[in-house]
Amino acid sequence: MTKTAFSTDPLLQPFTLKHLTLKNRFMSTAHEPSYTDDGMPKERYRLYHEEKAKGGIALTMIGGSSVVSQDSPQAFGNIELFRDEVVPHLKALTDAVHSHGTAVMIQITHLGRRTSWNKKEWMPVLAPSAVREQAHRAFPKIIEDWDIERIIRDYADAAERCKVGGMDGIEFEMYGHLVDQFWSPATNKRDDDYGGILENRTRFAREVLDAVRKRVGPDFILGSRLVCDEDWELGLTRDEGVAITKRLLATGQLDFLNIIKGHIDTDEALSHVIPGMGTPSAPSLDFAGEIRETTKFPVFHAARIQDVATARHAVATGKLDMVGMTRAHMADPHIAKKVMEGREQEIRPCVGAGYCIDRIYFGGEALCIHNAATGREATMPHVVLKSAAPAKHIVVVGAGPAGLEAARVASARGHIVTVLEAADKAGGQVLVTAGLKRRREIMGIIDWRMAECERQGVNFRFNTYAEVDDVLALQADSVIIATGGLPNTSFLTSGEDLVTTTWDILSGSAKPGENVLLYDDNGNHPGFTAAEFLAGAGSKLEIATPERTLAPEVGGTNYPIYFKALHKANATISLNLRLEGVRRDGNTLVATLLNDYDRSRVERRVDQVVVEHGTLANEELYYALKPMARNGGEVDYRALEAGKPQTVTRHPEGAFTLFRIGDAVASRNIHAAIYDALRLVKDI
Repeated sequence: MTKTAFSTDPLLQPFTLKHLTLKNRFMSTAHEPSYTDDGMPKERYRLYHEEKAKGGIALTMIGGSSVVSQDSPQAFGNIELFRDEVVPHLKALTDAVHSHGTAVMIQITHLGRRTSWNKKEWMPVLAPSAVREQAHRAFPKIIEDWDIERIIRDYADAAERCKVGGMDGIEFEMYGHLVDQFWSPATNKRDDDYGGILENRTRFAREVLDAVRKRVGPDFILGSRLVCDEDWELGLTRDEGVAITKRLLATGQLDFLNIIKGHIDTDEALSHVIPGMGTPSAPSLDFAGEIRETTKFPVFHAARIQDVATARHAVATGKLDMVGMTRAHMADPHIAKKVMEGREQEIRPCVGAGYCIDRIYFGGEALCIHNAATGREATMPHVVLKSAAPAKHIVVVGAGPAGLEAARVASARGHIVTVLEAADKAGGQVLVTAGLKRRREIMGIIDWRMAECERQGVNFRFNTYAEVDDVLALQADSVIIATGGLPNTSFLTSGEDLVTTTWDILSGSAKPGENVLLYDDNGNHPGFTAAEFLAGAGSKLEIATPERTLAPEVGGTNYPIYFKALHKANATISLNLRLEGVRRDGNTLVATLLNDYDRSRVERRVDQVVVEHGTLANEELYYALKPMARNGGEVDYRALEAGKPQTVTRHPEGAFTLFRIGDAVASRNIHAAIYDALRLVKDI
């Protein structure tokens, strides 16, 4: 049942900000998904934000860290506001978002030291003082008087472009960037008019606000996303942060505050500002509420507010005026619409995996671990439409993330779907990952799909190890093989039967040894997850890898919590060692490891060798069915890339089409499995 405009739900109440009425309390805070094209927010950027507008959100902020100056080069695909050609792209985006009754603002900044000098025009990065930021590694130039004057003009120019581009307002980024690098004693060592006492340290911020306000006029909305406590012995205290906030508000130039707690100049610090899986929900919500109470000013906030119940509590208790559910809207851009229509149970949950932000710091674009349509709105649907053609019978073999997504999409298309699963419950490799208690939230990927499949009438047959005759007996029109993979130990020259896999450890089928060598050349979450499990079990642990760094595929917001567990357990980390073989010597296992650089070999004597080397495709059923399939299992890659239907016919006499997805193809990850399923099944 649709909730009316007279709903008492706190989240559905309008909020007036200056002259602007926001239709509800849902917002997506500014973030940079790295969807720009040559520094411009073109079609991909527009469609991403328009989808949230279609989903009923009141306010979407674009352009996290949109840069105002040339010497603030992109750190991760930022919008370049110092170029006039940005204006028509902004206008196209704002027009599209406004057409759905949603407001849109943009965040602007100068990154200061939080970027790299070896990009674009190779200009030196700058900061109030010559203090290096560990995260982006640059040694900054000390900002000069003429730099300050130039950058203030750049801020005003950029703000004017945003206003002409149709934005409802702008937000100044004031945490970790140039403005608040002046505030923090950790980054400001100056003894001039911009250093020392708070009056001096806030001077640059006040000059920027004054210049922008003069340029955009009194009616344009200006806000600040600002740090009010760096939670750091070297940085701003809460008292200093509140004092700075009050000084900025006293200028009369700001219309809202977007509160941040913490600092971001190391990955470990960032993992607390943008907390993920296994951490408490909304850890800084009470702090933001205290700032609202202290300042009596409109307050926005976002930090792991991933569910509607928490968001509703934030508004109902007066802690926030607008609730930032940014990663949650990457998982499901239609949260507001589903709340309005009484369909909260259908909201796709954010599971806190951090796949979205970690990809950005690897130089990729933001992608949700289990919504493959996010960022691909031009070709992938967030809402799967029913097929106009007669219903078909789709058989899916395997109920891991790939198989469940295939079943969900096929049933949403109106087809009859049967899922065959060898185990007694759904989950596949996600069940293995969830063997580590801290990562059990990842089961939301499975639970949501099971609920959707059950709602849409999918028929599940568990404890069914499907063979060819089982599949053929169902007379399917299409067969989707989602049988996943099995742990790969084939790389060993000897001792395959002696090693334990990470699956064995996490599933509980093998107990952790007392003295354990964990060999990981996958370099992603599976090895680290097993390592944390072993460390927590009290094993004396050594992790060996042929890589030059440990777990190079684990991103910046995720690896700190793993490292914390490993350091606590005093685990040994050995780089540049490749496991060749394992042999038994009495009650001991002897592992032989090769150093690729000097070709030397070393041995480790342990009571357990745990191996993580990805998976080998469980492909026997696929190859048995392949000769009978109309398409012979072939996938038209050009059609796949373009988001178009598969029309390959190799054997016209075949009764069904056959596809395999996820790790049944090759060892990859959850997102790849779900994307396989969505783009192949959405057109059946």
